[in-house]
Order: sequence, then structure tokens, then C-alpha cells
Amino acid sequence: MFERFAAWVSHATGRPLAFAMAVLLVVVWALSGPIFGYNDTWQLIINTSTTVLTFWMVFVLQHTQNKDTKAMELKLDELIRKLEGADDRLVGIEDAAEDTLDELKQDEIRSATTGR
Repeated sequence: MFERFAAWVSHATGRPLAFAMAVLLVVVWALSGPIFGYNDTWQLIINTSTTVLTFWMVFVLQHTQNKDTKAMELKLDELIRKLEGADDRLVGIEDAAEDTLDELKQDEIRSATTGR
């Protein structure tokens, strides 16, 4: 259920209409300042609203990004496995330790400079 919700939210909030609505909401809030005398409650409304929405969106967007990254990694792994001459050590490399990644990067640099 969360996955469908996250996909829908990510899609919906990435549209120009969502941005326009957010801008409109802030403009309406700003224009209402004189009506409420720019008091603390008036400021608290926008601060609390944006904080809560940002907090929720971090989780929704992180979930969507994780899913997209995983799909891309799987596609790249498939290409590596099917490409003749490709280095099979790179399949699943996203789970390797940092020092392993550094070693492989140095290997790639050496291969590039020697032409192999």
C-alpha cells in the first residue's frame, strides 16, 4: 500500500500543477498576513505546514529513489553479464565496501591509461 502511495505522491508532486499550487498557497498565506496582523499563529501555520510536509516527503521520495536505483542496478548488472569482455566483478558492486570500490577504480584507471 505504501509503495503505491509513494509512487502516486512522487508522480503528482513532480508535476508543474503541484508547484503552481504550492506557490499559490504561499502567496495566499502571505497576502493573509495583514488580515491576521502578522501574528505568531499566522507564522506558525506556514512553518508547521512546510515542516510536516517536508518530513513526509523525505520518506516518500527516498522510497521512490531507492526503488529506481535498484531497478537501474539490475539493468546494469544484466548488461554487464551479457556484454562480452565486461568485468563480472562489477555485478552487484553497489554492495561492496568502500575500499573495494577504490581498488576497482584504480584498476579502471590503470586499464584506461594502458589501453587495456
